[in-house]
Amino acid sequence: MKLEKYRVEDHNESLLKEHHRRLEFLKAGLSDTESILSKLIDFKVAIPSWALGTGGTRFGRFSGGGEPRSLEEKIEDVGLLHALNRSSGAISLHIPWDIPKQASSIKALAAQHGLRFDAMNSNTFQDQPGQAHSYKFGSLQHVRKEVRQQAIDHNIEVIRHGIELGSESLTVWLSDGSCFPGQLNFRKAFQNTLEGLSEIYQALPENWKLFVEYKAFEPNFYSTTVGDWGQSLLYASKLGPKAYTLVDLGHHLPNANIEQIVALLLMEGKLGGFHFNDSKYGDDDLTVGSIKPYQLFLIFNELVEGMDARGMEHATDLGWMIDASHNVKDPLEDLLQSVEAIMISYAQALLVDRKKLQTAQQENDVVAAQEVLQNTFRMDVRALVAEARLRAGGALDPLSFYRKEKIREQLIKQRGSATVATGL
Repeated sequence: MKLEKYRVEDHNESLLKEHHRRLEFLKAGLSDTESILSKLIDFKVAIPSWALGTGGTRFGRFSGGGEPRSLEEKIEDVGLLHALNRSSGAISLHIPWDIPKQASSIKALAAQHGLRFDAMNSNTFQDQPGQAHSYKFGSLQHVRKEVRQQAIDHNIEVIRHGIELGSESLTVWLSDGSCFPGQLNFRKAFQNTLEGLSEIYQALPENWKLFVEYKAFEPNFYSTTVGDWGQSLLYASKLGPKAYTLVDLGHHLPNANIEQIVALLLMEGKLGGFHFNDSKYGDDDLTVGSIKPYQLFLIFNELVEGMDARGMEHATDLGWMIDASHNVKDPLEDLLQSVEAIMISYAQALLVDRKKLQTAQQENDVVAAQEVLQNTFRMDVRALVAEARLRAGGALDPLSFYRKEKIREQLIKQRGSATVATGL
């Protein structure tokens, strides 16, 4: 469904007075808010096509109705999000869940909604109908060459789809690993995987990037062939300058210092992008910032500092994407919350007093350094984020608009109450 512009304008009009009051109060204690607003307007977070429906657990899946039944409807849903927050201007596809039948028409539809295609994602962690060889014991790591070749061919096919849609990157996440000691020769598994990634790398167009994603555990629980950022960095370094590490916030062991990982990958020029989500125990794929908002801010603090040190463009030099599973929430509401959390943390990181922080670090003033970061984190920047949305043509309060307009109910009327989207 498409939003009528006048409804968003009416919504904004009813909130403008209070918004201006909050914004002026915030701006009174800040300097150079215009440059920050400009950065916020430019910053876009890609929405994954597989996150537009209700996600499943190992025990069940509970659809909320009105889920997109096709790639076209998924694009419409991302367009809806983007119309509300003006920060969701890209969609990331997962193949074969979302194979475009006519790439030109799909690309045109996305353009109508102001969307571009972000990273393409391959799938060698599931067996598909009619597939010749099973990935039960791995894909690129597999002991049998024909299985490895099947996985290679699939990734190259995904690249071809991406070229047709205007994407410029491929994300490879492998569930390869082992569940029991002795099941796998670690060295041979790494070598097989590297050989497969090398063949995929050679198929990349000149302007493309290859993102090597890592995960500490699941579905394998003894070893994972790309298990942490060090292994991913090792693959990326061996592959070449177009290969990078991709960080998924949920793919670490508990209490991992993700902000330090980010800083070092940026220093090496090997950080490719992010999958944003949150977790309490393991890879829960929860709403961004719902469990560890301070960690999210600290990660963005390192991102802003590290990207500025390298002269990088915040909006375009890294890949930004949400990767979540919405088991008990309306997926679109969850995604609106996630994008808002990302924009808030980004805005806070832009406001960190770098000179004051560097002085405290140089003088080993631990208390002062802590105060710089915590005081910034405690600052309520929601009015700044809302102002950026307003200037870009979005809604001042996307979530309240979504609920007031009963958008989920409208989607259920259009699509039915029993629709189930492909994906998680």
